[in-house]
Amino acid sequence: METESEPYVRLATMRQLHAAIAELNTARSLADTLQTVADGVVIGLGYELACVNVVQADGDLVVAAFAGSTAAESLITGRVGSRGSWERRLTMGERWGDLRFIPHTEGWVLTEDDVPQWFTEGPYPRFEDEWHPQDRLYAPMYAAARKDPPAHAMGGGGELLGVISVDRPRGGRRPGPWGQEALQMYASQAAIAISNARLRANMQRALVRLEREQQALRASEESFRQAFEYAPSGMAIAEMGGDQHGRLLRTNDALCRLLGRPASAMRRHSFADLVHPEDVGTLLRTSAEGGRAELRLARRDGTYVWVSLRNSVVADTTDGPRLLLTHVEDIEERKGRELQLAHRASHDSLTGLPNSAELRSRLSARLCSRPHAMRETAVEALDAAYGGYDGTVLHEPGYDPYDGYDGYGGYDGYEARAGLRGAAAHGLGGGPFDHHVHLTAPGEGADAADDGTKGLAVLFCDLDGFKSINDRFGHNTGDEVLIEVARRLTTGVRDGDTVARLGGDEFVVLADGLGAADAADLAVRLRSAIIPPIRVDGRAVRVGASFGISWASCGMSVEEVLQSADQRMYVEKRSRSKVHRRAG
Repeated sequence: METESEPYVRLATMRQLHAAIAELNTARSLADTLQTVADGVVIGLGYELACVNVVQADGDLVVAAFAGSTAAESLITGRVGSRGSWERRLTMGERWGDLRFIPHTEGWVLTEDDVPQWFTEGPYPRFEDEWHPQDRLYAPMYAAARKDPPAHAMGGGGELLGVISVDRPRGGRRPGPWGQEALQMYASQAAIAISNARLRANMQRALVRLEREQQALRASEESFRQAFEYAPSGMAIAEMGGDQHGRLLRTNDALCRLLGRPASAMRRHSFADLVHPEDVGTLLRTSAEGGRAELRLARRDGTYVWVSLRNSVVADTTDGPRLLLTHVEDIEERKGRELQLAHRASHDSLTGLPNSAELRSRLSARLCSRPHAMRETAVEALDAAYGGYDGTVLHEPGYDPYDGYDGYGGYDGYEARAGLRGAAAHGLGGGPFDHHVHLTAPGEGADAADDGTKGLAVLFCDLDGFKSINDRFGHNTGDEVLIEVARRLTTGVRDGDTVARLGGDEFVVLADGLGAADAADLAVRLRSAIIPPIRVDGRAVRVGASFGISWASCGMSVEEVLQSADQRMYVEKRSRSKVHRRAG
């Protein structure tokens, strides 16, 4: 081509180069761009064969496009040459600017490497500048130059994108300066076109991926909305942090139905506004992340329902505020069964009164191991009843037995005070005793002065003549008598007092805040309530009752208190004539 006149060569080369570069901008995809690069070398720059090798992610180069020979294209397209072999080739031979020409006199050592090759048939050159069939010419394609190119960049100041290899220029001669410059400029423009095509491909993939993610997000949001709205159990979303922490933002229909409140009204509340006062501590102790709690929530009609709360933290958006998702399950039926089972375990199945275990639990809740005074034992109390013991109680020097006593408080708080019982039972000072109301016994006996001391009276009741009723009329009649006695005892005490069935025909009454005279009066009233005839199956039967009164005091065990009351009951029973104890 350079054999013609120089001005014509320059103009023709520029026209061919312009046409070839213009074709690069018409390709739509990366594959089309690579094939257009190869076709441009053959059609526009006048080479018989052109091969485009592209750098892969692992650094090796793959034959991505071929032009000039269908046979060669089918043979080597898709084959891979290692990065090391290509680096070797691009450092051999003659450097023509960014081009690399390896004449056949040097290239014979490359016939055994792993770079895909194709040789054309043709006569061997007769002149020095003629093209030999085994000559090799490579045009590396580099990305735009960087100030600090990566270590694997082999030249051109930028990262290697690929290599254009050409064979047999038209005319059979090696390209001259203008031909070399045209091929080098074309490789530079091809690198830009390939980079742009890759960018477009990446953008298209990113757009497709983004659209898929958005579709998945919309589908997920719709699935969550449907799962939230139509869930069979209650669900709520609340704020986390800030001034409105805990405020309900969204509730589903199941929760609104459970609490009998419309969604608009629910949004004015938080769970702290709806929880039962006794369960506020439970709610506050429930962690936001994975927290669980069982508590009571208020309905619109003022009643409460047992629910199970399960919390989890979710984000509104990627960087948006965190929200609290709460699952609310109605456990009213299960709680009812649990309470029923607990009641059965702690109450007598016949009379419905607290059983022996519950009685001991309630009595233990009021006792601690730190004594208020050095007391008489149960045996000494029995001796005193027969005149062998003067009943004197020796108080510790400088100790006020009434310090901190706040009077009658009922029995509703037994379970709440149970937490103090474990530490108090070990006699630990400075802790539970600072909050424990110590029990002390009021003065007893005819000579005891009424100083106004109140205590926890323990009345041990044993029915007189009950065995004969069982023997004469049968156990069914006996059971009816026990039920009626339990009813009369319960009717005869205050709301805060405890009436328990210890077993058989034995009952125990716990009455707090009584003095000695009050306890004696109570025993008389209860005995009087039991004596009237009891009608069972059309017949009237009668039982009597013997009462022993003891006092629960800190420093005593539960068994000591009950044993003392039991022994005093037998003292009282023996002190009455047999005729007064007959029943039937």
